[in-house]
Amino acid sequence: MINIFGRKGFTLTEVLIGLIILAIGILAIATMQITSIKSGYFSSHVTQATIFAQDKLEFLKNLSYSDANLSSGQHNEDTISGTIFSRQYHVLEDAGNSMKTITVTLSWTDRGNHSISFSTIRSK
Repeated sequence: MINIFGRKGFTLTEVLIGLIILAIGILAIATMQITSIKSGYFSSHVTQATIFAQDKLEFLKNLSYSDANLSSGQHNEDTISGTIFSRQYHVLEDAGNSMKTITVTLSWTDRGNHSISFSTIRSK
């Protein structure tokens, strides 16, 4: 732009508007980063919970059919040592006594209550 003195350049108003647009863009990027960090944190918890649940399920599947750990009912293990996860499993025996349904559930709290469950059927 040409001002009244014949010099080329930007006016103060144009510079301020440009800075405001830049600030809005930077705030949007900062918000995206915060959301990304929260999502990564939650994803890490889901992965850890999946590993702990699958580990317990594999352990229970490899026990003998008549093992005391596979008795019918709810089995509460409370919090896993060194973690924020609470694990429990439920064994349901069918009427014919030839199969058991094993369900492992992990629960944790971070800005809300979350849980993940896995099930399998164990035959005699």
